[in-house]
Amino acid sequence: MTRAGYFHGDLRRALLDAGLDVARERGPEGVSVRELARIVGVAPSAVYRHFAGHDELISALALRAQAMVADAMEREIEAVPARDPRAWADGAIAAVGIAYVQFAWAEPGLFRLAFRAHRDLDAAHHDGARGASGRTPYEQLERALDALVASGEITAEQRAGAEALAWSAVHGFATLTVEGPLRSLDAPVRDALSRRVVEMVRLGLSATAEGAR
Repeated sequence: MTRAGYFHGDLRRALLDAGLDVARERGPEGVSVRELARIVGVAPSAVYRHFAGHDELISALALRAQAMVADAMEREIEAVPARDPRAWADGAIAAVGIAYVQFAWAEPGLFRLAFRAHRDLDAAHHDGARGASGRTPYEQLERALDALVASGEITAEQRAGAEALAWSAVHGFATLTVEGPLRSLDAPVRDALSRRVVEMVRLGLSATAEGAR
């Protein structure tokens, strides 16, 4: 994999594009400063003018991958019929979860890259993780959960912390089907289970909200 070159002054973008290509094929473990320098056609020292080291490079690539996840979520949300608010909220929370797991299956290398580099929630609202819609994946989830509250599906009290519950369940399923024991599932079974997991999250939040009333 060797690129024909890059436009002068745009080395950072060229390195990030090359890094995404490598991560897509080999996973985040395959990304190295030396390899990206070789692909783009510069000396390794040139990479360090844009990234302080390997960790900073991986963090920047992870943000780019997160923006791709956000775009996948936006496409699914846009397909939700604009009916009554409750139906739209149910559709939006499902769309966010389904888009997440389908991205993991379509781009396992980038999925493994996207959420491994950042050790806290600072990246959840980082500008670099925003897709074309202007939202990060986390903000897409926040949007869907807020819609559940606005529609009366869950209470404001149960909304608190719901991001962690929903994200943990869906991410866990996605990870198990990408690099865990569930990766042997046939595609139709995997797809059906993913939809059940997302529905389980929605019903679980609603059931807990009902119990709190």
